Amino acid sequence: MPEAGDNPDSLMSLCTVFCLKNLRRTMCYTGERNKLCLRPDVFLPSEICDKLVNVYMDLVYTDSNFEAQDGFFQLFSDPRSTRLTRLQLRDLVRDKDVEAIKKQVGKLSVTRGLKSCILGLYATLLKSDFLLRLLNLGGMQAVVDVEALLKPLPALTSLDLSGVYLPRPAFLAQWRDRLASLVLYNVDLSEELISTVVQMSRLRHLDISRENQRNSKFKMTRKILTSIVQSLGNLVSLDISGHIMLDNCTVPQFEDAMGRPSIEPSKSSIYPFQELKRPLQFLGLYNTTLCNVTHIPAYKVTGSKNEEQVLNAIEAYTESRPELAHRAINQLFDIARIQHCSQLLRALQLVIAALKCHKYDKSIQVTGSAALFYLTNTEYRNEQSVRLRRQVIEVVLNGMEQYQEVTVQRNCCLTLCNFSIPEELEFQYHRVNLLLLKILEPARQDESIQRIAVHLCNALVCQVDNDHKEAVGKMGFVKTMLNLIQKKLQDRMCDQVMEFSWSALWNITDETPDNCQMFLNCNGMDLFLDCLQEFPDKQELHRNMLGLLGNVAEVRALRPQLLTSQFITVFSNLLDSKADGIEVSYNACGVLSHIMFDGPDVWSVEDPERDWVMDKMWDAIQSWDVTSRRNINYRSFEPILRLLPQGISPVSQHWATWALFNLVSVYPSKYCPLLVKEGGVALLEKVLELDSSQPETKDMARYTHTHTHTHTHTLSQNMLCVHHW
Repeated sequence: MPEAGDNPDSLMSLCTVFCLKNLRRTMCYTGERNKLCLRPDVFLPSEICDKLVNVYMDLVYTDSNFEAQDGFFQLFSDPRSTRLTRLQLRDLVRDKDVEAIKKQVGKLSVTRGLKSCILGLYATLLKSDFLLRLLNLGGMQAVVDVEALLKPLPALTSLDLSGVYLPRPAFLAQWRDRLASLVLYNVDLSEELISTVVQMSRLRHLDISRENQRNSKFKMTRKILTSIVQSLGNLVSLDISGHIMLDNCTVPQFEDAMGRPSIEPSKSSIYPFQELKRPLQFLGLYNTTLCNVTHIPAYKVTGSKNEEQVLNAIEAYTESRPELAHRAINQLFDIARIQHCSQLLRALQLVIAALKCHKYDKSIQVTGSAALFYLTNTEYRNEQSVRLRRQVIEVVLNGMEQYQEVTVQRNCCLTLCNFSIPEELEFQYHRVNLLLLKILEPARQDESIQRIAVHLCNALVCQVDNDHKEAVGKMGFVKTMLNLIQKKLQDRMCDQVMEFSWSALWNITDETPDNCQMFLNCNGMDLFLDCLQEFPDKQELHRNMLGLLGNVAEVRALRPQLLTSQFITVFSNLLDSKADGIEVSYNACGVLSHIMFDGPDVWSVEDPERDWVMDKMWDAIQSWDVTSRRNINYRSFEPILRLLPQGISPVSQHWATWALFNLVSVYPSKYCPLLVKEGGVALLEKVLELDSSQPETKDMARYTHTHTHTHTHTLSQNMLCVHHW
């Protein structure tokens, strides 16, 4: 069962999003001059129209892959086929969009200010016979005469004047018998304004909060707060966040500490709220000292005392007050980092919503992405559903697309590291690779971001199918990694970025000839030689480079490019390497084994001679410990198996047989089934039949064959026993 609050999207929501992303395939057609038109047989009731427009606004605002449709609002211009009742119109709505829906205005409630086109909409309203009930003028410029603007609207029941300059607030008294909701956030309060507000006996929601206490001449006294509570008997929601309390509004500390926390007004630790008839549904105390008391008569309180108050603040302020949401998310970040987040699901959902709603707000993106890193780490992983983790990934990728700023990029990349890669990123595979490659494009990137991004790139091309690798190669992956290596060479620095870049190239060229070709075309061999010369003692680097060249050598058409005196000499010398156990020597021998497999006729190198190189290969193989544990991972034995049934290069056959001997001996559970699956047992039998096979090779082939048969037979018997039981 899905967790509470983490249920699948409703069918209505899924259908709405599908229709909006496929308008011309569902409810619309293309008219003259490519105009978007509603199909003539379509009639959409208000609940569907409202949903379509509001979800459309959300998608335009939060989904980086969703493109706004020119003419979308014209679809709702005819009230005979469409009905609009309640919309959330954002700043990105244009004048012509408002003009398109003006015929619907008799049934429209505006719940968000439009700044640029609100006056045009207002003019349309006045020309109609509609009595507007809900109006948000938050953020209107001071030059607008709000009193004159509102006077012709006697039916208002909800009014938001956030940040609006009110030189003569007494005019608001004309709605004292009608207003149920009044928002005066960041409005400069005065005695005249307060005396007007307390006359509004029908108010159920009052917000007189501030962003902060700076530059505020008004002080919230116990007398004022008591007056509000006593005068507004219908109040269920009150926000006084950000105010300085001038005198002592709270009970003594010893009294506050008595008993368990209670929401009963009579037990309130805040004196004025003892006058309440019942607990408030909501009480905003964010950025005030009042949030720290024990007994607060409200079901939901915003503040910074504990996780519950912080989450309430994020929930309450995200949409319209990003500056407060930013602070609250920062506090949540501290809770998740230092303490423990007990409401993980809710916390994640709120941060995701904030990041979606404010994808252009840098402060939200910085704090939100940082919080996600701690909320998705191993400690919380078991509490998260697949759907929720996918939502985190999507919002992180949105942030990476929008911001090239160092902190956001670092936070987003670090958060992605909390996921199983590539499995959990598979559904966004193309997109995440493009974004990471874009991060790595700049000539001089932040070192920490570069290191994390290369690590992610490496993980994304490890253990994925060849189609994925080829697709990423075409994005410029190989060129990007080589550019990073080139920059590190110029700096004479062999760090994690250098090593991860070679490792990523090793992974992306595995059984992918096109990517191997790209490596050669981009002068990869020159970089290999330069790195070898500049960093002769870097074992991990050597292992990664030789692993990559092993992939190149597996491609028959590319082997002639490796058959030069310089390269053969280098590979031969590396046979003696003891770096990283046997890995460098093993990989060098693998490269030479594939080259030798093409036969003496193609050997165009005079120095060193082919026989001399083969002798060195025999000596190297004889020196390896067959019980060596390996720092390598084979997805397929096919490149090795092709070297078995042949007599043209016995040393290549010997290397391949040793490789199988070692792997099935040390890791039988993993590699015995793989050998059987890919037909390796039959090929080992051919090795035993060939006269050209060396005795030492046959001995290893015989052991590998027997060991594989014994292991798989025992495994089958165990499975039968378990099944029978």
